[in-house]
Order: sequence, then structure tokens, then C-alpha cells
Amino acid sequence: MILTRVLAFGVLTIAVSGCVAGYNVDKMRTAEATGTPFTRALTAEYRDLTEFEADEMVDWHSADLYARKGLMTAEGSEVQPEAVGDWRIPEAMVPEFSDGRARLVGLLDASARTKAPEDAAIAQTRFDCWLEQQEEGHQLDHIARCRDEFYAALDRLDGAMAEAPPPAPAPAPAPAPAAPVAPQTFVLFFDFDSDIITPAGAAAIDDAIASAGSGGFTEFSVTGHADRAGAEDYNLDLSLRRANAVRDALTGRGFDLDGIFVAGRGEAEPAVPTADGVREQANRRVEIIPQ
Repeated sequence: MILTRVLAFGVLTIAVSGCVAGYNVDKMRTAEATGTPFTRALTAEYRDLTEFEADEMVDWHSADLYARKGLMTAEGSEVQPEAVGDWRIPEAMVPEFSDGRARLVGLLDASARTKAPEDAAIAQTRFDCWLEQQEEGHQLDHIARCRDEFYAALDRLDGAMAEAPPPAPAPAPAPAPAAPVAPQTFVLFFDFDSDIITPAGAAAIDDAIASAGSGGFTEFSVTGHADRAGAEDYNLDLSLRRANAVRDALTGRGFDLDGIFVAGRGEAEPAVPTADGVREQANRRVEIIPQ
């Protein structure tokens, strides 16, 4: 992973970081999974990767990465697949990794987490280990195994998403119902480092409310995003604050809080891919989907 390696702290820094890694790894060995079938499956897969890197490869850096992600999923949180730009991989391989991640995220967001939680967990963890092993670059068999298992899991997810229930018996002839109104995504943008809704953003919320009324929708999916300027943890919090600002605007217009589903993606899913640290207006956004 692209990390700043500061050697000036010497033996003390190495010792402290090793203790932290060992603590996370030991804690991960006995963590009890909670949450959805997907987060429980992710916990099991990240546990396997943690123990493999710690016990067989003696790679405490990689073991700590998987342990930290696994501890979050054990608490029921959904973590994202690793971002391609955070890893040192050959430039010629970036398109394949980026396309693979986009395909994975598309399936996860299209309900693969609920339709096929175990294969979804395998696909995400194998993508992470493919990236990690590719950056190391010297264990070709491990790279190939992670890559092959990733693509095999994606193919199974494609099949699961394509499955349809048996057709129901033909109903008695009746007048054709009116075509339902398809959900539409409404996007509002924010100023840099701000969660204040602008007048243009308020107009986008009004449009979403009008669309919900015409389509008979009573619930909203509200997802916040941030650009890549600033720290990743800060941007994750900022994206959630933006989503909560939109949620408050909707409840202020009379919508039930229980029908508004809020999420923050931080800088993980940019509308316009940029390098780290770049300000991009299109990525400072909240997406509203009436449903």
C-alpha cells in the first residue's frame, strides 16, 4: 500500500507498530461476527487472510490491514474494497484493477450483498489480496490465486444476480396498468469542506420530493460523497455529515426519518476519478434516490 515510511524514529517506532499489529491480529483471531450475513461472511474471510499473513507469511503489515478491516465487519460495519490508487502496482495493470473493482462495486450495490453474501465476501477479500500481493510482486502463485478466485467469485455473483423465480401463472385478462415511474437519482453539490446545502442543492431536494410524489415513493436513499482533498477518515465523516444535512432537510419537509436511509462513502466512489489531494466539485456531492 502507498504509505509514508518514516525511518527516523528507529527501533522504537518499529517496536510500537509491531505491537499494534500484533494486538489487532490477536483480537481478530477471536472476534465474534455480528450484523448481516454479508458482514459475518466478510469477517470470516478477513480472519482467514489475517491468519495466513501472520502465521504462514509472517507479514505483519498485511496481517494488520486485514485484521483492522475484519474487526470493523465483526461489529456489523460494511467496509469497502481497497482503492486501486492507494497501492503501488504497475501502471499497465491499473486499468484491469480499476475495471475489476468497478464491476465488483456495481454488483455489491446492486444487492449482491443480500442475494449472495458469501460469494460477495469472497469477491471483495480476493480483490484486496490480489492488490496486496501484486504490490509485493514476488509471489506469483499467490497473485494468480487471488486474481483467479476474485474473477470466479464475480462470475458466480453475475449468475446469482441473473437468477429469476419461476414465472407465475398467467393472470386473467385485465386492462394494462400504467407503467411505474422508475426511480431517478438527484444530485446536489457542496462547496469545499462544507456540509451546508446551497440554494441549488435545495432546488435539487425539491425536485427529488416532487419526483417521489409523482412516482408514489415514500422513502429515500441518501448517499454522501467527498473529493480526495484531505485525509480519508475526515472525508468519510464529511460525506456522512453532508448526507445527514440532506436527511434533516427531508425530515423538515415532513418525511418520516425511518424512511430515509443515509450512508457516507467518503472519497471511495468519485464521480470523476482524481489523484489523491485533488479538489473536484463533481465529487463533493450527495445523491438522493426516491424509492
